[in-house]
Amino acid sequence: MTARLAQIQRYPIKGIGTEPLRSVTLECAAPMPQDRAWALRHTGAPDTPGWQPRNNFLVVANGPKLAQVRARTEADGRIALSHPQLPDVRIRPPADSRALINWIRPIWPDTSPAPRDLVAAPAQGMADNGRAEVSILSLASLDALADSLGQTLEIDRFRGNLILEGLPPWAEFGWIGKRLKIGPVDIEITARIERCRATEANPVSGLRDAQPVRALHTAFGHRDFGVYGRVVTGGFISIGNEVQLP
Repeated sequence: MTARLAQIQRYPIKGIGTEPLRSVTLECAAPMPQDRAWALRHTGAPDTPGWQPRNNFLVVANGPKLAQVRARTEADGRIALSHPQLPDVRIRPPADSRALINWIRPIWPDTSPAPRDLVAAPAQGMADNGRAEVSILSLASLDALADSLGQTLEIDRFRGNLILEGLPPWAEFGWIGKRLKIGPVDIEITARIERCRATEANPVSGLRDAQPVRALHTAFGHRDFGVYGRVVTGGFISIGNEVQLP
């Protein structure tokens, strides 16, 4: 089977809302456009400018119901959000910060610091690693992990940007320092992605119903799933593009 680009995802507000795409234009040395361009900071975080660690924000690891949020970026810059337990809402960052806070409160645990303000990401985005990169996942590796757990896993648990099919399981870990080509785009693979308990949350139910990190450690001897990559040559890509492996 030829390796292909199976899915494209971005997350306009870090930790809050998955947005599937059919196509996207990637730029050299830049994150995916509008991916983690905003983040909702909580009251326990310092008032710090620029890139900040994920612990400063509302994220799925602390609020599993956030995994159920779906997002859509509209032509006028507003972000439409939906959740099975909430009415749909449309916000225009950063002006509608208060509207987002009020919308999210019913699904955010009272035991965690309350949402405070919506902050704009710096040029590199607000990804966990603090670099202007994209994240790449393999459906074959997902299947291998699911088999070790004895239950189905959704790729959305891992909040990746580019999801590939047609690979041997865990092949991506052999790409570090090499280049991957998707359509006209060249991506230099930089590092493996270590995972946290955000992956425990089911994106359909919003419940913690699996322990992927424990399974990774027990069955495979690591806590990694997926890889980061830096765009070296930009261009337009779409679902179904062939992937040329390193």
